[in-house]
Amino acid sequence: MPSGPGTISDLKDIKGANMGSDMRRKILIMGLPGAGKTTLAGALAPPLNAVVFNADAVRANLSRDLGFSHDDRVEHARRMGWMCERVLEAGGTVIADFICPTPETRAAFGDAFTIWVDRIETGRFEDTNRMFVPPESFDLRVAAEGTPQYWAEQALARLRPAFDPQRPTALFIGRYQPFHTGHQRLIEEGLRRIDQVCIAVRDTHGIDAKNPLPFFAVKQRIEAALSAFAGRFVVVPLPNITNVYYGRDVGYAVERIVLDEETESVSATKIRALIAPP
Repeated sequence: MPSGPGTISDLKDIKGANMGSDMRRKILIMGLPGAGKTTLAGALAPPLNAVVFNADAVRANLSRDLGFSHDDRVEHARRMGWMCERVLEAGGTVIADFICPTPETRAAFGDAFTIWVDRIETGRFEDTNRMFVPPESFDLRVAAEGTPQYWAEQALARLRPAFDPQRPTALFIGRYQPFHTGHQRLIEEGLRRIDQVCIAVRDTHGIDAKNPLPFFAVKQRIEAALSAFAGRFVVVPLPNITNVYYGRDVGYAVERIVLDEETESVSATKIRALIAPP
């Protein structure tokens, strides 16, 4: 396999980069009963297009065997975390809305973007009040002041930062007919190196059999594949660029990224044959 500057001998670095992105798609809204967790989840889910797992609903439908001892709460947290991981595997975003009262329950749930709803001093269940341990680390603490909509916007700004056109940005130009896993790994590597990318799609739709997809179909596939990196990339149309020229001291680097052999072998021609009409 290729190695050295500008190459990747395996996908460990990409997987490591994705861990942070997965955390931004697995969201824990925790806190005492009656603090406003469910209301906040309802405000945050629509802009993220997120699945919501409410602890009471999960208990009523899937965890009827569990009570409220600490051991049962740890098991409940493990099940909640397991369900959330299945959503991540499908490329979705998920919010878990439950008390998660102790370090052990949070460890059982697993890594997540944690929102602590800290709006009340005591909840309506005394046993939960006694058990509850405030988290030592969290990504956002929701105070008593401010509406749920305000705090949903604060969370959204952290979870889905806006693309900043003035930040250093990597440019990728291609037809992406269709966008496949090789393209995805290439752009993920660009994100690892530069943190923000512009994906420019050449307008080649219909010029021959190799270009069956219009721009918006390509854009839809790219955005779905890279949903974990929302806010860190933008997809734009380009004319059918066939030549790229530059003069002296242009202020940017032009380089090729070489991936592992398996990824390099992914063929758009084979994929087009599979999705072609019968």
